[in-house]
Amino acid sequence: MRHSLRTMGAASVLAFGLSGCLLGPNYQRPVIDTPATFRFQEGEAADLANTEWWKQFNDPVLNDLIATALADNKDVKVAAARVDQFLGQFWSTRSALFPQVSAGFSAGRERISQVGPTPILSNGAIFNDFQATLNASWEIDLFGRNRRLTESARASLLSTEEGRRATILALVSSVAQSYIALLSLDQQLQIAKATTQSRAESVHVFELRFQGGEVSQMELAQSQSEYEASAATIPQLEAQIAQQEDALSVLLGHNPGPILRGRELSALASPAVPAGLPSDLLQRRPDLRQAEQDLVAANALIGAARALYFPQISLTGLLGTESLAFSNLFTGPSKIWAFAGSVAQPIFTGGNITGQVKSAEAQQQQALYTYQKAIQTAFQEVDDALISSQKLREQLVVQGRQVDALRTYSHMARLRYEGGYTSYIEVLDAERSLFNAELSETQTRQAVLTSFVSLYRAMGGGWVIEAEKMTTQQSSATDTGAGSSAPPASGVAPAENVK
Repeated sequence: MRHSLRTMGAASVLAFGLSGCLLGPNYQRPVIDTPATFRFQEGEAADLANTEWWKQFNDPVLNDLIATALADNKDVKVAAARVDQFLGQFWSTRSALFPQVSAGFSAGRERISQVGPTPILSNGAIFNDFQATLNASWEIDLFGRNRRLTESARASLLSTEEGRRATILALVSSVAQSYIALLSLDQQLQIAKATTQSRAESVHVFELRFQGGEVSQMELAQSQSEYEASAATIPQLEAQIAQQEDALSVLLGHNPGPILRGRELSALASPAVPAGLPSDLLQRRPDLRQAEQDLVAANALIGAARALYFPQISLTGLLGTESLAFSNLFTGPSKIWAFAGSVAQPIFTGGNITGQVKSAEAQQQQALYTYQKAIQTAFQEVDDALISSQKLREQLVVQGRQVDALRTYSHMARLRYEGGYTSYIEVLDAERSLFNAELSETQTRQAVLTSFVSLYRAMGGGWVIEAEKMTTQQSSATDTGAGSSAPPASGVAPAENVK
């Protein structure tokens, strides 16, 4: 047995010495056509990619909502569980690189027929059998198939970790955008109610004047028409507010219900424009890192498929004891051992291995083109967000001047009407234009703030890691409070430290 173990040890050293033979291409990052700068980069952009940018809105309620979403959102929990799943798959795949050892023990009592093919005429036809064994087997990864499979599994694990971060990025952005939209609807509802109240007072005055014969029925009907028009927008906005609250509640991981408000829309501060170069996106955006890890995984599978053309070498060994009496089971004469090696070489597979190689190569090409397209899409999203942020701010300034002018116009039109210099149609036109302009200005203000959110989402950065830390901390606190343990390996460290 000692000789057999020495033989297995020598074979192990030999196998490890030859383990440098890895088939298939080693991964190299593709050459990316990266522009030097973004088309619409602002000169006063700030390097805020690693900060919790949503706090720049200066709304504590928004900060609390995002913290709640990071702790309770179900998509984040699913993504964390998916990381654990792929971590388990990685461990399972990597285990093939190591010897597999198992132990066994059996005990039995048996009687052999005295008239069977091997008759026993003595009284020893009934006997006991005790056996204790230690089994070992190992597939020598001479051509690197298991190492390539492990490389692919590790890349897939890192890909799911980046997918989790992409989920966090999307969640934070969605909560901020939903909250801003909710505040915008609140402000639009205030405008609609104020306008409706003003028009209701005008209708009341016109009813009195009509009864006194000072105005015609046509003017009264015109006033009533404008009142009903603004009143009709109130239930529409109220329905949208309730639906927006329900959508935001689900993002928070809660059942639909009311949402607490903090500052009004007009009181929210505008975040600074983040700085960065196009080449930074390759490391700042988790979706791009995820796409690259998918490419790494597909690239490794080519080598695993090509290794099937070559022999598979396996070693097996057994060490144990066997005795008819338990008292003699661990004595010298009861020892048993066995050692064997096998080599399996494919000769004819009818194109099976060739098909697997071609399939792996095609998957690698798909992953490559997906990665390249994801990069181009990322450049587009940043450029779109930058130009949207710039032009929406310019539009908001213009609309603010328009609202001021329409307020003056509405005031002067009413004075002219009261002085008998113009018809009431001019007053209605001015009030209608002012009402629509105020709603439009509120919507543009919402779009401006939302464009900042979209820009931070498109730029990515270390803030995703900061949000991920909040997710881990909040989830641990929640699970501890619930009396259950936190899920293992759901954070960044286990995935990035895998060897």
